[in-house]
Amino acid sequence: MDEAKRQDFEKRVNESIEMVRPYLVADGGDIKFVELTDDLVVKVQLLGACGSCPHSLQTLKNGVEQAVRKQIPEIKEVVSV
Repeated sequence: MDEAKRQDFEKRVNESIEMVRPYLVADGGDIKFVELTDDLVVKVQLLGACGSCPHSLQTLKNGVEQAVRKQIPEIKEVVSV
Protein backbone atom coordinates (compact mmCIF):
# COMPACT_ATOMS: atom_id res chain seq x y z
CA MET A 1 0.00 0.00 0.00
CA ASP A 2 1.40 3.39 -0.90
CA GLU A 3 1.98 6.02 1.79
CA ALA A 4 -0.80 8.37 0.64
CA LYS A 5 -3.37 5.58 0.76
CA ARG A 6 -2.11 4.44 4.19
CA GLN A 7 -2.41 7.98 5.55
CA ASP A 8 -5.94 8.29 4.16
CA PHE A 9 -6.98 4.98 5.73
CA GLU A 10 -5.40 5.92 9.07
CA LYS A 11 -7.16 9.29 9.07
CA ARG A 12 -10.51 7.64 8.37
CA VAL A 13 -9.88 4.95 11.02
CA ASN A 14 -9.13 7.63 13.60
CA GLU A 15 -12.28 9.54 12.63
CA SER A 16 -14.32 6.35 13.10
CA ILE A 17 -12.72 5.69 16.48
CA GLU A 18 -13.53 9.25 17.57
CA MET A 19 -17.21 8.52 16.85
CA VAL A 20 -17.29 5.61 19.34
CA ARG A 21 -14.87 7.04 21.91
CA PRO A 22 -17.57 8.96 23.87
CA TYR A 23 -19.42 5.70 24.57
CA LEU A 24 -16.27 4.07 25.92
CA VAL A 25 -15.35 7.12 28.00
CA ALA A 26 -18.87 7.19 29.48
CA ASP A 27 -18.19 3.71 30.88
CA GLY A 28 -14.76 4.63 32.26
CA GLY A 29 -12.72 3.37 29.32
CA ASP A 30 -10.96 4.68 26.26
CA ILE A 31 -9.35 3.48 23.04
CA LYS A 32 -6.08 4.23 21.29
CA PHE A 33 -5.24 3.60 17.64
CA VAL A 34 -1.98 1.62 17.45
CA GLU A 35 -1.41 0.48 13.86
CA LEU A 36 -2.90 -0.26 10.46
CA THR A 37 -1.28 -3.36 9.00
CA ASP A 38 -0.53 -3.88 5.32
CA ASP A 39 -3.36 -6.42 5.15
CA LEU A 40 -5.83 -3.79 6.47
CA VAL A 41 -6.18 -4.98 10.04
CA VAL A 42 -6.62 -2.17 12.57
CA LYS A 43 -4.82 -2.64 15.88
CA VAL A 44 -6.11 -0.71 18.87
CA GLN A 45 -5.49 -0.66 22.59
CA LEU A 46 -8.43 -0.63 24.97
CA LEU A 47 -7.68 1.52 28.00
CA GLY A 48 -9.11 2.15 31.45
CA ALA A 49 -12.16 0.10 32.37
CA CYS A 50 -12.31 -1.27 28.82
CA GLY A 51 -8.91 -2.90 29.22
CA SER A 52 -10.12 -5.21 31.98
CA CYS A 53 -13.82 -5.48 31.20
CA PRO A 54 -15.12 -9.00 30.51
CA HIS A 55 -17.24 -7.53 27.71
CA SER A 56 -14.36 -5.80 25.95
CA LEU A 57 -14.25 -8.29 23.06
CA GLN A 58 -17.95 -7.74 22.43
CA THR A 59 -17.44 -3.97 22.57
CA LEU A 60 -14.50 -4.25 20.20
CA LYS A 61 -16.30 -6.40 17.61
CA ASN A 62 -19.88 -5.09 17.87
CA GLY A 63 -19.02 -1.46 18.50
CA VAL A 64 -15.61 -0.38 17.30
CA GLU A 65 -15.16 -2.83 14.42
CA GLN A 66 -18.66 -2.20 13.07
CA ALA A 67 -18.16 1.57 13.18
CA VAL A 68 -14.80 1.38 11.44
CA ARG A 69 -15.97 -1.07 8.77
CA LYS A 70 -19.10 1.00 8.11
CA GLN A 71 -16.88 3.97 7.25
CA ILE A 72 -14.12 1.92 5.58
CA PRO A 73 -15.44 -1.38 4.17
CA GLU A 74 -11.95 -2.38 3.02
CA ILE A 75 -10.86 -2.91 6.64
CA LYS A 76 -10.76 -6.64 7.39
CA GLU A 77 -10.76 -6.61 11.17
CA VAL A 78 -10.18 -4.57 14.32
CA VAL A 79 -8.11 -6.30 16.99
CA SER A 80 -6.93 -5.36 20.47
CA VAL A 81 -3.23 -5.52 21.28
